[in-house]
Amino acid sequence: MPYLVFATNNQHKLEEVQALTGEKFRIKTLQEIGCHDDIPETGVTFQENASQKSRYLYERFHVDCFADDSGLEVDALNGEPGVYSARYSGTRDSERNLQLVLENMKGVPNRKARFRCVISLIFKGAEYFFEGTVEGTITEEMTGASGFGYDPIFTPDGYTATFAEMSQEDKNAISHRGKAITQLVEFLKKQA
Repeated sequence: MPYLVFATNNQHKLEEVQALTGEKFRIKTLQEIGCHDDIPETGVTFQENASQKSRYLYERFHVDCFADDSGLEVDALNGEPGVYSARYSGTRDSERNLQLVLENMKGVPNRKARFRCVISLIFKGAEYFFEGTVEGTITEEMTGASGFGYDPIFTPDGYTATFAEMSQEDKNAISHRGKAITQLVEFLKKQA
């Protein structure tokens, strides 16, 4: 079975991606290829960050690999937290990041937001990009115990449940990462 290295240490992301790729590809972790580096993420867009991470891996380990960068964009916060979603509060503490968004949204009537994901794939030396978005709204308070990150405060358009109230399968069917990974998998199927 062919394998790809996913440039992440986030176990939740890894599980989501492996569920979407199924038996088509084995997803290897950074740890499995002996990469213990703190991969830089200094871009100002999701695409720049995803590309920086996949190129870093490819240049050092010469493997087919992919990296994603994703985050929450809230209209009333001028697109914040955006590329800083993982460290919005100045730390990588998901709970603090989420609380800061809720705090900044207190009394704000426009609750429109979206999750955006960009994947950079380096396959046989060439780079390809895949993007997925899901529109929705920010809730007034946290609900649900599944998922991670901002999932407990994001309700996708057309649903009454937050991402944190959905099963992983239901979330993957409509999520930003699910859409981008589906494009990635479709692309890879054509390469085989």
